[in-house]
Amino acid sequence: MVLPTVAVLAGGLSHERDISLRSGRRLSAALREQGLTVEEWDTDAGLLGRLRDERPDAAVVALHGGEGENGSVQTILEMLKVPYVGTSSQGCRRAWDKPTAKAMLAKAGFATPDWIVLPASTFRELGAQGVLDAIVDHLGLPLMLKPDEGGSALGTQVVREAAELPAAMIGCFAYGDTVLAERFIDGVEVAVAVVERDGGPQALPAVEIVPESGVYDYTARYTAGLTDFFTPARLPEDTATAVGELAVAAHRLLGLRDISRTDAIVAGDGTVQFLEVASSPGLTETSTVPMAIEASGASLGAVFTDLVSRAIKRSA
Repeated sequence: MVLPTVAVLAGGLSHERDISLRSGRRLSAALREQGLTVEEWDTDAGLLGRLRDERPDAAVVALHGGEGENGSVQTILEMLKVPYVGTSSQGCRRAWDKPTAKAMLAKAGFATPDWIVLPASTFRELGAQGVLDAIVDHLGLPLMLKPDEGGSALGTQVVREAAELPAAMIGCFAYGDTVLAERFIDGVEVAVAVVERDGGPQALPAVEIVPESGVYDYTARYTAGLTDFFTPARLPEDTATAVGELAVAAHRLLGLRDISRTDAIVAGDGTVQFLEVASSPGLTETSTVPMAIEASGASLGAVFTDLVSRAIKRSA
């Protein structure tokens, strides 16, 4: 049997370029261990030409942030009719916009922290201090601030005192023109990977995240030793079932495909709160998806080899 040639798309020009390259290298090595011929391609100006001239049997999107998760690269692959592993362009757009994802899950009856979304122009036109005061009056403290789009917790900050809010807003706006402010929920943070198999999307064991600093920010995510992970998460059986059901529901409601990761908080009263979802989750040495795959008894290479096969069959 001739095994497929796979192009792993990584890099790009987003703030998450370095993380994407790390994910791409790890995934490429895992696929080669399965016997596949793998090429690692950066998503630069030469990508379209390579896709046409060196057309792979399938592509795997290992891009984080920007064009890799907002549906742009997926649109190119769809126009060129290149089979690929990952969510369609439309599903990516839904997941990429955090307020849209939260609204869709809330409409379906799932809990998510109360939130507001405001562009930078509102602060300029209506007066920054007045808007900040209104946010605190509406949501209370502490708050979680994050860009309405993006990943890897870039620009994400916890605000515990009103005096911290102006500087935190400036830091958040460095990564986007619109801020999502939501009520901070103290509890157990978990990440739940979902993988599609013949029986449909299945939740893998939840990964419990315990950052040394108390906040799972960019540094805590990608610096070995700064966060403790527990797989499966140390949750009661019914709660573990609930977080798995939430992740599968998010995968289905947002129209995701092949593989995704849902981030959630289990509050002190046991309520599972949806935070956000990643349509192209990280695959680095400190990322939670490979941990969940290993805990399920599978390997990264085997899971993605199966997804490559599914993508090729899907296009046929």
